Formats: sequence, structure tokens, C-alpha cells
Amino acid sequence: MILSRERFFLLILALIGIGVLVQQTHQPPIPISNWRGGTLTTQNVARQSFRASFAPQLATERPSGNPLRNPRTVITQGYGVGSHAPASVWGGVDLAIDGDGDGKADPQGTWYAPVYATHDGVARVRSHTWPGGNYLAIENSRYKTAYAHLDSYAVVDGQPVARGQLIGYVGSTGMSSGPHLHYEVWEYGVNRNPLDFDALRHDW
Repeated sequence: MILSRERFFLLILALIGIGVLVQQTHQPPIPISNWRGGTLTTQNVARQSFRASFAPQLATERPSGNPLRNPRTVITQGYGVGSHAPASVWGGVDLAIDGDGDGKADPQGTWYAPVYATHDGVARVRSHTWPGGNYLAIENSRYKTAYAHLDSYAVVDGQPVARGQLIGYVGSTGMSSGPHLHYEVWEYGVNRNPLDFDALRHDW
């Protein structure tokens, strides 16, 4: 079979086009460099990038740190004892401030101390409750933290709140014998010990 000149040139152009397409779809392997974690594949790189992109968000959704952010914070009532029993219902810690440095909480150092959100979420403001007095919760899909006996609020109901944001001021509203912050942590509706979430760590 003898090809005409036009058909011959069309065949050459088609072969060149196929070659270009094959070259463009070919992906070279990812260089390993100093990676010591085994074979690095395109799928592993994508998985690691996905996790890294959400790591800061996940870190701020989990409660962490002292809501008073004060190095002189002391616990006046522990988790699951006294009025915090049973822990499954009333579990939390009472926090106050040692204003004069004697190792004990005092009203002068504690009244109106600023309270900060320990994670990201949405504010749920409930005034004049019993026994929590002026009560505030911060909720997201997994965690809820509760802040009770507040004097006043710095956020409104339904407001998005970021970790570290000022949300209110310590008071002695509700069932309270003096100024302090009652602080709770809930995970998927289960009460958790706030000390497991660094509730006394002020440097965050």
C-alpha cells in the first residue's frame, strides 16, 4: 500500500502528538532525599499534607490551658469531690487566684479576673441559672467547656469564639460562697477531668 504525501505527513504528526501526550502524563518518582520513614509515595505525601493543614484547627478545637491564664491560680475544690460529685454530672474544678502570694485563694485577687476560652466553639450564654449562676458554655462538635459563677460576660449567645478569647469575668453568682470560676470539660457528652486538659497551665 502506497501512502500519499498528505497522508504520510498526517501520520507523522499523529505519532508526534501521541509522543507528547505520553511524555506529559508520565510523572517522575518523588525524590527520597533524607527521608528515613520508608518509601515516600504520592499518596503518603497527600495524606501528610492533608493532616498538616488541619493540625492547627484540631489543636484549637480541643480544650487546653488555664481559663484564668494566671500563674497564681489555685484549686479551691477538686474534681468529683464535695459539690462536684458525682463527677459524671457535676464534675469540674473550682479555680481562684492567690492575689497576695500566700498560697491560698483570696477574694481581692479573684474578683473580676478575666476568663478566657480554652478552645474554639460557639458561646452558649445562660444568665441567673441554679446552681451555676451566670453560666457560659463553649461548644463544638466534640467538646464543651463550661464556665460558671461569672460576674459578667464578654460574649453573647451564639457568638463564635476562638481559643484565648476573653469571654467573661469571675464572680460569685448562683450557689457560691465566694468569687471563683467553676470550670468543666465535656467530650462527646461525657464529663472529663479538666486537669487532664492542662487546666492549671497558664502559659498558652
